[in-house]
Amino acid sequence: MALGSRFRTLVLQPTTLCNLNCEYCYIRASERKTRREMALPVVEALAASVAEQGESVDLVWHGGEPLTVRLEHFSKMCDIFEPLRREGKVTHFVQTNATTIDDRWCGFFQRYGFNVGVSLDGPAVANSQRVDWSGRETFTRTMRGINTLKRNGLGFSVICVVTRETVKNPDSLFEFFEGLDAESVGFNIEEEEGSNNDRETAPLDEVRAFWRALFDRINSSSPLHSREVRRLFGYLSDVKAGNKQRWTSAKIDPIPTVSWDGNVVLLSPELLGVKAPKYGDFIVGNVLRESISNMLGRAHTVPYIQEFISGVQNCRESCDFFTFCQGGQAGNRYFELEDFTATETNYCRQSKQQLVLALNDHVKENNERP
Repeated sequence: MALGSRFRTLVLQPTTLCNLNCEYCYIRASERKTRREMALPVVEALAASVAEQGESVDLVWHGGEPLTVRLEHFSKMCDIFEPLRREGKVTHFVQTNATTIDDRWCGFFQRYGFNVGVSLDGPAVANSQRVDWSGRETFTRTMRGINTLKRNGLGFSVICVVTRETVKNPDSLFEFFEGLDAESVGFNIEEEEGSNNDRETAPLDEVRAFWRALFDRINSSSPLHSREVRRLFGYLSDVKAGNKQRWTSAKIDPIPTVSWDGNVVLLSPELLGVKAPKYGDFIVGNVLRESISNMLGRAHTVPYIQEFISGVQNCRESCDFFTFCQGGQAGNRYFELEDFTATETNYCRQSKQQLVLALNDHVKENNERP
């Protein structure tokens, strides 16, 4: 399996600063407390890289908290991409905790055609680990931001981190999100990544029960739109239609992630800012000195990328879930096993395998009913 020579997603770190101190965050606290903002020359270089590629790209503004950037500066950054957006070459996405969203930010989203993703872990009791630097709850502020989006006619998606505690109560999460009117919800089973490396992970039987409860609910005409279910059903639909090759021939998405100062890591946004004895800082180049296309052209010579490609091939040869899973995530291999050539990770087991097995349980039980 080869690394793609084109990037479909470009992750941008407009600032290192975050106004929250979530207990499970994978980024070091010292980094999240510091305000460093992406300068306009970096953005100009990124726009040049997108234009050089010539294909449409999703720009994902993510980490620390993008909306801690001054609105005027964020507008200047987006203005640089505006000619490309008007040509259909760029689509903006932002992942935010929504605590600072007001009418001005909504006008900004509308002006540049943003797709808004909100980080929210369910009802208030499920958000106890999402606090600010003073330890105060943030649920009320996030909901105020969501209601501001709604009032301005803006749709939004949600990413929900499912923790060791909340995985046991899936129905309370599903009921909450059914009433939120989100366009989709992604359920991220809490992962071992970066600074978040000393917390218990959810047992597989509880994760499987969580996914099973989701399939049962959807089968009962729930209005909930799940990112994971949509992807799995899309895969099964392709297989049924004889289009399995779309998955078996897919190349590895390089997912370039660009720091505030123009440094680029590949394969996993979570590798940004990480240093490892064996791999260094994972940086493959800087956009102020080299285009992303050039970096991808020599990426096969970078040791951690070579090892990840080898690991994905190992998955292809040994795992029954490979065609759907596509080899998992590079960040999970490193943070869980410190080995990019390894195959199965806890992330694979929880978010891919148990999802498929839960659907199988659901289908089997429903087919056996009289």
